[in-house]
Amino acid sequence: MSQQVSAKEPNAEQIAEQQIYKQMGVSDSEYELICGFLGRKPNYTEIGVFSVMWSEHCAYKNSKPLLRRFPTSGPRVLMGPGEGAGIVDIGDNQAVVFKIESHNHPSAVEPYQGAATGVGGIIRDIFSMGSRPIAVLNSLRFGKLESDRVKYLFEHVVSGIAGYGNCIGIPTVGGEVVFDDSYDGNPLVNAMCVGLIDHDKIQRGVAKGVGNPVFYVGPPTGRDGIHGATFASEELTEESEAKRTAVQVGDPFMEKLVMEACLELIDTGIVLGIQDMGAAGLTCSSAEMASKAGNGLELYLDQVPQREAGMTAYEMMLSESQERMLFVVEPKDEAQALEIFERWGVICAKVGKVTDDGRLKLFHHGEVVGDMPVTALVDECPIYDKPSTVPAYYLENENVDTNRYEEVTDLGGALDKVLSSPSVASKAWVYEQYDTMVRTSTAVRPGSDAAVVTVRGTRKALAMTTDCNGRFVYLDPEVGGRIAVSEAARNIVCSGAEPLAITDNLNFGSPEKPEIFWQMEKSVDGMAEACRVLDTPVIGGNVSLYNENAKGAIYPTPVVGMVGLVHDTEHITTQGFKTEGDAILLLGDTFAELGGSEFQAIVHGVTEGRPPQLDLNTERKLLDTVLAAIQNGYVHSAHDLSEGGLAVALAESCISGGLGANVQLNTNLRNDALLFSESQSRILLSASADKAKELEDFIASRGVPVQVIGQVQGQNLDIQINGAKALSKTVSGLKQVWEDVIPCLMK
Repeated sequence: MSQQVSAKEPNAEQIAEQQIYKQMGVSDSEYELICGFLGRKPNYTEIGVFSVMWSEHCAYKNSKPLLRRFPTSGPRVLMGPGEGAGIVDIGDNQAVVFKIESHNHPSAVEPYQGAATGVGGIIRDIFSMGSRPIAVLNSLRFGKLESDRVKYLFEHVVSGIAGYGNCIGIPTVGGEVVFDDSYDGNPLVNAMCVGLIDHDKIQRGVAKGVGNPVFYVGPPTGRDGIHGATFASEELTEESEAKRTAVQVGDPFMEKLVMEACLELIDTGIVLGIQDMGAAGLTCSSAEMASKAGNGLELYLDQVPQREAGMTAYEMMLSESQERMLFVVEPKDEAQALEIFERWGVICAKVGKVTDDGRLKLFHHGEVVGDMPVTALVDECPIYDKPSTVPAYYLENENVDTNRYEEVTDLGGALDKVLSSPSVASKAWVYEQYDTMVRTSTAVRPGSDAAVVTVRGTRKALAMTTDCNGRFVYLDPEVGGRIAVSEAARNIVCSGAEPLAITDNLNFGSPEKPEIFWQMEKSVDGMAEACRVLDTPVIGGNVSLYNENAKGAIYPTPVVGMVGLVHDTEHITTQGFKTEGDAILLLGDTFAELGGSEFQAIVHGVTEGRPPQLDLNTERKLLDTVLAAIQNGYVHSAHDLSEGGLAVALAESCISGGLGANVQLNTNLRNDALLFSESQSRILLSASADKAKELEDFIASRGVPVQVIGQVQGQNLDIQINGAKALSKTVSGLKQVWEDVIPCLMK
């Protein structure tokens, strides 16, 4: 094979002698394997291609043994992991398409573009399946909102999400934002997109039909984003700032044109395979499409539209320039495809063809500059079973008494402190920057348990949420994993929807550290168990490892994105109290469980002990009961108890509804534990006074603990415990405390 290499690029001998492959994240043993697959030493382009295809971001080489533990099938699942996004049936020949992905490291060094291109990439994953994107969500983590650097990252990440989503015309309808020292220097930026599709329009990223042409769609390829997949698969260091070139630059207006043109192309029925150029750009899309078809692919790089002069084969193959797609049609359909893209003003160029030799061959300036077995690139990356060790901190926390602190008697002051924690406080400063109503299908906007988007032409709707409590996962990864899935399901049910499935984003530190790998495997075990019991299979997701800062790893944060089906829009439910005189019911049992709670962190300044325990059968019974109660028309409002416990749930329901509540509680617990414990499997409901007894009996008959604890009343939140006044706050005062925090900090 002819070996053409740029004058600036080392040759195969130099790569081997100087171990240049290590700079690309390839180990000695991996390099030897690559030489074996090729029967020779790789040139610079080839080692670059292997390095990105064998990175954690693309190959999941450290996490694949754990991902196999997830349940991935079910009666509604039409497409599970392995494609651009998962697909779940919602009846009437319709399906919902969704996935979540991370852009953590790019956002740490270039927050606006890192976040913006994260949104653009996940949107392409959705429409590459043939689906019309209908909503975007996000899950964000930052350090404490005190330093100028954290404020800068927060402000520009939110601006990037808003800038891209608003311009492309897809509503950003929900998400979560958490602030904790653990994420200082390594923010988490996870983006989720949800789409709708008819069953007969579903596409796959597959290069079918030997001899068929391969087309490139989208703006010209530049030098931005080169080695982005590798950058996402290593720890951030002081040198990471110099890797801004690994961060892509987005153009939402171009993405809108590409999306509409691709959806029109798919509507013609001529597409044999289509995939977005995401991580590893042209490399990943071409290799994966060939692999899934059992074919080979030839790429003629001179035909690739180029934004910059003198681009090398290495640069074109590894660039992650945005808004680009790859598709395959039959030769007889070429003209029809080209006409569509010309009409939309989008570049469409024939850059290759499907072959039967099982190889990815690259041609540049008339020379073969790359010749690699497709299976070696996609299927033969070594998979590692990393060593696992129980961390010392976990053992030390086993015997911590989380109730050893002196009881807090100023419960009103404690509520103010917890409500004014930036993680609990109103996120209106964030979501008011997003266009939440474009396309006019948003039924429940950000600020309730889950967002809800209606399905046009039907009485159905989709509820969607992102959830994870990293503190819980840190203190007990298996229990924390169960809680992440269960809290997401609780949010979906409180919105009147049946939970369908999840997509996950596993954000962890370095898997090279046995203690971190233990966190990973235990949290996956907990999540997998919860998915089985709650019938919410995993239909896709993303793994983001090496999230570390100078202090060590971030809290393990396996974010769960969940979608549920509202069978009738009359069932849509929100958290705000609705009507004066309504009864307030508390479902579930409260225990003195303050480990990992917001109260423990904000009032006592520690995160220690064990998190609340969770019985999945109890959770399932609660979810089924509440959903049935909503569908039977009993429920006016529903709100799950999570961060801040009962006190915060009551305050949020009052604030959201603009109404007060008179609550009477009886307990054997300490007052502060009763109000701020974050015990699981608890939901707050309100119902009309004349239906309260019927609802209470209905819930009790299904074996779920329930008690009427008060009434919606007035403009104060008044709480009595064991007959004595415990707390009295005006709803307007609570609202001010809750709303002012982030705007004041960001001034």
